[in-house]
Amino acid sequence: MPPFTVLHVCMGNICRSPMAERLLTLAVTQAGGDPGYLYSHSAGTGGWHEGEEMNPPAARLVKARGGDPQGFAARKLRADHIDAADLILTATADQQEYVVALRPDAADRTFVLGEFGRLLSGVDAAALPAANGTPEEFQQRGAALVAAVDALRAGQDARSGDDLDDPWGRGDSVFGRVADEITDTLDPLVRLLFAR
Repeated sequence: MPPFTVLHVCMGNICRSPMAERLLTLAVTQAGGDPGYLYSHSAGTGGWHEGEEMNPPAARLVKARGGDPQGFAARKLRADHIDAADLILTATADQQEYVVALRPDAADRTFVLGEFGRLLSGVDAAALPAANGTPEEFQQRGAALVAAVDALRAGQDARSGDDLDDPWGRGDSVFGRVADEITDTLDPLVRLLFAR
């Protein structure tokens, strides 16, 4: 069975989505979760940075927090990335719309990152299937979690405050704030997914 797959999407795939990709992997490791159960990757709606490394301030920030920026290469979002994802987290509402326009059947598993984090706190963890250690059970828990957040969304659009600022070309303090906003969503997600 493939791992529970989280796809992070931003515009150029050199700042926000690669930070989210690597910070989610870090959060799994820090929580003592099995890294083989969750696959975190990213792509951009535009392909002009394809093949490039992570933007240097983003890479520095990931490394400073204990993550690994090595081996990253930016890529353009493709339909097969969306098809294979169990959860899609976009930096902005515009990127969410882009994903859903490309794959309308992904609407119920595509969220603006801030929107997902805001709704996640309303999920009743006790109502989720237990994740007692098998990949199948983990996959079921993840799918149920995504469905629960979608149910809490109740067809409402994301709020303007749910978007992540684009830190490209700005100072390390902006990158740090964006990374804090990313971890404010990803850390609770990991705790819910890997809860015993």
